[in-house]
Amino acid sequence: MNSPRLVTVLAQRARYGIMAMASLAIVAFLVEPIAAFAQPLQDAAPETKQTAPETKQTAPKTKETAPAPATKPTPAAKSGDKKPKASGTAAKSKAAPAAPPAAPATLDETRLTLNKWIETQQIISKERNDWQQGKEILQGRIELVGKEVGVLKDRITQSELAVVESNKKRDELVAENDQLKAVTAQLSDAVTTMEDQVRKLAKLMPEPVNAKLLPLMQRMPADPTNTRVSTAERFQNVLGILNELNKANSEISVSYEIRTLADGSSSEVQVFYVGLAQAYYISPRGLAGIGRPTEDGWKWESASAATSSQITQALEIIQGKQTPSFVPLPITIK
Repeated sequence: MNSPRLVTVLAQRARYGIMAMASLAIVAFLVEPIAAFAQPLQDAAPETKQTAPETKQTAPKTKETAPAPATKPTPAAKSGDKKPKASGTAAKSKAAPAAPPAAPATLDETRLTLNKWIETQQIISKERNDWQQGKEILQGRIELVGKEVGVLKDRITQSELAVVESNKKRDELVAENDQLKAVTAQLSDAVTTMEDQVRKLAKLMPEPVNAKLLPLMQRMPADPTNTRVSTAERFQNVLGILNELNKANSEISVSYEIRTLADGSSSEVQVFYVGLAQAYYISPRGLAGIGRPTEDGWKWESASAATSSQITQALEIIQGKQTPSFVPLPITIK
């Protein structure tokens, strides 16, 4: 309860206390006149009770002084005859024993009644006070509940706005997800095409390069529509293969291989590849050959004696055995 309400309650209690004190003062002011008025009545009450017997005593005297009748005796009264009326004195003597009037309330009874009245007024004042306090408490609770209802309404409004915003973001995310799915489908188609092209390039790869790229080639899925490999991993695999091919195509590499010579015998030869377009080999016996990539793989053919000496000179220059110089070699460009 706030301070203005507390001040109001204290003011009401003070007003009720002043009213109670005023009521007590009025009662005390009225007690003395009532007591003074009741005292003569109380004193006169016994005298009335004492005079009643005197009236009763006079009645026999009246009967004694009454003279006897001179006429003949009065016959007995028949049934149904009315009784003779009594004389005025006798009538008065018979009316005397009537019940005396009720005595007025005594001072103690008056005080008791006033005390009961004061107690009743105090109870009424207390009930009114309690009712007023209960009313104020209920009003305070009603105001508090009203404020809580207002706060809840604000929260509901904020929640509704948040739901609207969430729905908006969800729609945006759904649209973005659909767009990403479309892009992913395009990328999946693109990487599938690139994998097919890399498989075709595998036939054009020299044996040393093909052996080096074999693990990456095996990672390409056989069925692109039914694979657990993600599109990103497939792109990484294809890009790794293309990087190795680009590196091999930009350098001259030397390797040892087994080749079939012109006389039909197999021998270990030294082969140097000029990128991925041309290759030359020389056997220990000085027999040379030239290799070129085709759609069916690398094709090798024997070289002439003059070409064999040129291939031997170029191989020694590559190995650092001779001073670098210009060496003409046969080449085919398609």
